[in-house]
Amino acid sequence: MARRIAAGAAYGGGGIGLIGVATVGLVLAEVQLAKRSVGGGVAPIAPPADGLYGTAFAGRSGLPALRLGVLGDSTAAGQGVRRAGHTPGALLASGLAAVAERPVELRNVALPGAMSDDLDRQVSLLVRDPVRPPDVCVIMIGANDVTHRMPPTQSVRHLASAVRRLRTAGAEVVVGTCPDLGTIEPVYQPLRWLARRVSRQLAAAQTIGVVEQGGRTVSLGDLLGPEFEANPRELFGPDNYHPSAEGYSTAAMAVLPTLCAALGLWPESDRLDGDRNESMLPVARAATRAAAEAGTEVTGARGPWALLKHRRRRRIPAAPDPAHAPSATR
Repeated sequence: MARRIAAGAAYGGGGIGLIGVATVGLVLAEVQLAKRSVGGGVAPIAPPADGLYGTAFAGRSGLPALRLGVLGDSTAAGQGVRRAGHTPGALLASGLAAVAERPVELRNVALPGAMSDDLDRQVSLLVRDPVRPPDVCVIMIGANDVTHRMPPTQSVRHLASAVRRLRTAGAEVVVGTCPDLGTIEPVYQPLRWLARRVSRQLAAAQTIGVVEQGGRTVSLGDLLGPEFEANPRELFGPDNYHPSAEGYSTAAMAVLPTLCAALGLWPESDRLDGDRNESMLPVARAATRAAAEAGTEVTGARGPWALLKHRRRRRIPAAPDPAHAPSATR
């Protein structure tokens, strides 16, 4: 596993050794500046979004509501927005309900500030009901692992274990890999370059671990990079770190097609489309490519091979406030 992580995360050797001693001092100064510029307790607390979405479809199909679990850190929780309908969990639940034409029950156990070692606790919260575990789960994790310097091997081990437990419980799993921290507005060069490099390395390693456990990944990477550069005040929240409502909507648009495909609901099959530069590659190479191309899906094929796909996206409107069904009240 260690060799495959190294292969998947290969963006040139050297790491911190690529920069001189004088540059290290500049990087440390940039870290302190970024700490003063980002956060400060300004971002709104993530609003609770648990509940039932797509209630208009109730009773139409005669099937029970799909159960969607969301795990991860503050991005998965939706920190930075004030309305429940603007959180990524709510957006995904609403979009999934529209595609499936079935109600979707959302349970979000993500914790702001969480690192990958908290996933074991979060998974336990979702699978402790053995009668009806989640049908599908979305995990968004990794940024705090980078900023708190958790070793990548440890980070991936925790994530792979979480995916394995969810798959064993019968849930499909989609992981939004580590975002590109180099897109954060207050981060300047050379810290921006280092943040981007380390983020991509972790994203590639995450993809390898997830695919080997039967999950799918979607590279968030610098998905919002062009939008952040053009409209930083629109896509960043008030703390210049967490996404705004528009930012979360953009990320949800990238994840929704894979979420639906995992349940066999997306109109596009898993067959490759050469016109969209889709291909079958060894897992490590697919992970590296995906980390460099935001919005790319990687799913296991056979043996050491994986499918690299670029699914068409649909814009997701703001989700309505959830209907808090008794089964969704915690």
